[in-house]
Amino acid sequence: MDTIISFFKEFASMLPTIKFMDIVDILLVAFVIYTIIMMIQNTGAVRIAKSVIIILVLSGLTQLLNMYLMNYLLERVLEIGLIALVIMFQPELRRMLEKLGSKSLREILSMKEQQREIDRVISQTVAACETMSKERTGVLIVFERSASTIDYQKTGTVLDAEVSSELLRNLFFTKAALHDGAVIIRNERIAAAGCVLPLTQNRNISSDLGTRHRAAIGMSEATDAVVVIVSEETGTMSVAIGGMLKRHLAPQTLEKLLLNELAPKTDEKTRNPLKKLMNKTKKGKDESDDAET
Repeated sequence: MDTIISFFKEFASMLPTIKFMDIVDILLVAFVIYTIIMMIQNTGAVRIAKSVIIILVLSGLTQLLNMYLMNYLLERVLEIGLIALVIMFQPELRRMLEKLGSKSLREILSMKEQQREIDRVISQTVAACETMSKERTGVLIVFERSASTIDYQKTGTVLDAEVSSELLRNLFFTKAALHDGAVIIRNERIAAAGCVLPLTQNRNISSDLGTRHRAAIGMSEATDAVVVIVSEETGTMSVAIGGMLKRHLAPQTLEKLLLNELAPKTDEKTRNPLKKLMNKTKKGKDESDDAET
């Protein structure tokens, strides 16, 4: 408790010494951190980042409690772990830097909301499913969420490719080598194709459902994934979530369902912190004007 009080006392004594450039420096660092978080969110890197934060907190606690041995071990884990993270997430880091390098400073600081990658992925997926539905092409697409699908990816061919309508249609083309399995989308990219999924053991499902639908339901039971199916016989589009199957979906309904499950909108449509700050400032000014009148 004394440590916390002394910290706030030191902080209060430093306030008069803060200069304008110090404030700019803090805001700039906060903006950079915010941008990095927005780039890695909804990826496996987020779970790793949470683990690192937990280790950092434990390291701080062990230092305060004078647990020297545990603190020493945690510090060594952090030293080795940070190097391992750079190696493990080299593809993600490369894509993040490429994305950042492809934008101008004006685009980075723009007040306009940038389209989320998951929105583009869903749009491309729905477009591909709509076309393949008309062509009566069988489709089985798995969207990974929090539960890992790495074991099922190993049963297919690893791709790590950008999601596009054309690529999905080629993968499920009847004469393609990988058309008879499932495509797994992980971190907004096609992780693998031609994957084998577990069949549901539920005996209460309709007898007119084939292997593709049973595999989709089985996958949604084994994980929290969202699975999209297009029937080869009827061209009907369906989605399996949590062991439940939603059938006979129109393209617009399919897109809305995927958006709700995979990319729920925040209260504010904008994700730009500068615009949020301006909106709050404007709102406060309007309220004060109303109070004066």
